[in-house]
Amino acid sequence: MDSNLHSPERRLIELRIEHADLDALIDRIGHDTPVDELMMRRLKKRRLGLRDDISRLEQALDPKEPA
Repeated sequence: MDSNLHSPERRLIELRIEHADLDALIDRIGHDTPVDELMMRRLKKRRLGLRDDISRLEQALDPKEPA
């Protein structure tokens, strides 16, 4: 059971949840009138990093076979 807690599939789910949470936060903050641009850039950079991590993990779990 312990190995299931640290499986790549579980990590992928965690990354997707974190990415969705950041999406929602960025949308919510974007609707506020006084926007902290530095914070928005940091959040968007983190979201992009998560997307990259998700893509790498998806590729590792399901590598494409050469045609």
